[in-house]
Amino acid sequence: MIKKYNGFIFDLDGTIYRSDKLIPNADVVINKIKAQGKKIIFISNKTTGSVSDYYKFLRSKNIDISENDIVTSTTVIVKYLTRNHPGELFYAIGEDVFIKELTKNGLLFSTDPQKIKIVIVTLDRTLNYNKLEIAAKALENGAGFYAANIDDTCPVDGGEITDAGSIITALEKRTHRKLEKHFGKPSEYMIQEIRERLNLDLKECLIVGDRLETDIAMGNKFHIDTALVSTGVTNYLNGKVQPTYQINSVYDLIKGN
Repeated sequence: MIKKYNGFIFDLDGTIYRSDKLIPNADVVINKIKAQGKKIIFISNKTTGSVSDYYKFLRSKNIDISENDIVTSTTVIVKYLTRNHPGELFYAIGEDVFIKELTKNGLLFSTDPQKIKIVIVTLDRTLNYNKLEIAAKALENGAGFYAANIDDTCPVDGGEITDAGSIITALEKRTHRKLEKHFGKPSEYMIQEIRERLNLDLKECLIVGDRLETDIAMGNKFHIDTALVSTGVTNYLNGKVQPTYQINSVYDLIKGN
């Protein structure tokens, strides 16, 4: 399969690793693709680590990459906000790592619903009622409603945990507001960043991921071939979103070669 494509777009969590464990032979696959001169980019909707964190983790697993090979939804939303909302106060339902990534790029955090101009939702394992109410009141006061990602769950060892999609639904019902923009997979903002990094015609690329509604949906939306792996979240195939290939794991990309 790797002979057919010049660029590979890999999801991370559930595809290359799960929790802190590498998917078996994922390092062999990535290094072999790199050795053949193919282009690779890693993309993630997860915001609980920085690009530097993911880079150090993958390098510790003997995967041959550079930091520029990694794009997260945090990367994408920071770029958008700094260009389009400089100096505006934001509130995030998100963990400290995510908030620090935004503030270190000059964005201003606030917990005052009267002053907040943008509400951002992402994965937050410290979510509580107070956070939901701050976000809801800011939205009722007219704040913009954005999300770093829209995943309903995040894969972890032993199953899945609640992610941004479920929080977005709760806020939509609470405030009667609809999410306005999101910046992870399968958004046009994410695909634009991928296009700029790879500098390839995306028809020459393959998206490899574990989630139908983000990884595979992005491929379908932008006419990119996809491979669905079974090492991450549980998917229920339907007629709406279909992968080009179904494989057990990333190792099937080179198995037998």
